[in-house]
Amino acid sequence: MNRPTSSLPRLREMLRGRTRQYGMAIALVAIIILFQILTGGLLLTPLNVTNLIMQNSYILILAIGMMLVIITGHIDLSVGSVVAFTGAMAAIMLNSWGLPTVVVVPAALLLGALIGAWQGFWIAYVGVPAFIVTLAGMLVFRGATLAVLGGESIAPLPQSLRVIAGGFLPGRSDGPHLPTLLLGLAGATVIVWIQWRSRARSRARDLPVAPVAVTAAGSVLVVAAIMTFTYVLADHNGLPLVGVLLIALIVGYAFVMRSTTMGRRVYAVGGSERAAALSGIRTKRTTFWVFVNMGVLSALAGLVFTGRLNAATPGAGTMFELDAIAAAFIGGASAAGGVGSVVGAVIGALVMGVLNNGMSLIGLGVDWQQLIKGLVLLLAVAFDIYNKRRVGGSAPIMPGLRSRRRPPREP
Repeated sequence: MNRPTSSLPRLREMLRGRTRQYGMAIALVAIIILFQILTGGLLLTPLNVTNLIMQNSYILILAIGMMLVIITGHIDLSVGSVVAFTGAMAAIMLNSWGLPTVVVVPAALLLGALIGAWQGFWIAYVGVPAFIVTLAGMLVFRGATLAVLGGESIAPLPQSLRVIAGGFLPGRSDGPHLPTLLLGLAGATVIVWIQWRSRARSRARDLPVAPVAVTAAGSVLVVAAIMTFTYVLADHNGLPLVGVLLIALIVGYAFVMRSTTMGRRVYAVGGSERAAALSGIRTKRTTFWVFVNMGVLSALAGLVFTGRLNAATPGAGTMFELDAIAAAFIGGASAAGGVGSVVGAVIGALVMGVLNNGMSLIGLGVDWQQLIKGLVLLLAVAFDIYNKRRVGGSAPIMPGLRSRRRPPREP
């Protein structure tokens, strides 16, 4: 009879923790509602939602990789230049060398992996700080972009590349796009199943769980949000192909980071590299592969951006690194490492994207847009620090992991 009373404080603490964890998601919803009102309903029109996905696709791709880099306690300032360089090389291979897209895409990704391996070698095995290595990379690959392009743009590009960034799922009919609706229904079903499965596991381990009514209400909200979003897309041309790519990346990386040994090693290295090494984790190899992964995702973002722009330009990718870093920190990453999630990075990127789009729709000047985005980044990080100090810890998203703290030395 005493169990409900004794578990009540634990349940309250769990709910407070989830509020902190999902705080930025709540903020994203509030921002969407605000701009939906300010724009007179233009924000969530089918055409604008589609444009929102396409315009921010490359930042979302970069934010996923940047989150992994920041979790390990490092930073990558070179991603914008790598985007420009790989996009330029892809355009040269397509237009000047006449190679088919099926060859160019893997070649560009391999080039990105080699760039990431080069930088990862200096950081992981030589011990040069990531800030210095990637700052050098930012200069080197920006210069290389200018060199290979000769200061000029290459355009137009073949349709086979442009379709990656601007194509849609096939199956358009007179009514709503059926494949998009079916994909949305499948996604909602999987998420709801995961929610209830997680609740059942926690209950079996005698851990505090939310009441059935709360879990059911959350499931209803998830289904309603996903189906509304997919219906908006289905009412236009359906889900863009780059949206399918983003879904695959988000699901894949979220699974790796939460449910595999590889992901836990990344968190362990960021939490305490010394402790991770003492526990048998090859910390240098983990850091090396994180930067290789960042290089591959930068190349993928370069292909998407170049395809959407239908040109390779010397100024491509400018400031992309700051957008990706801002998305990661707004999404809950910690500068000390060991804290963050892929979904959080996506939410952070969407916050920045909705802010950009919404402020443009209401006619706000670029000067005010930059000022507001800077304040949002500062307030998001300050709020995260405030929450950590209030609970007396870092409250990492991954269970059983803490922020970067050195173990006390023995006397």
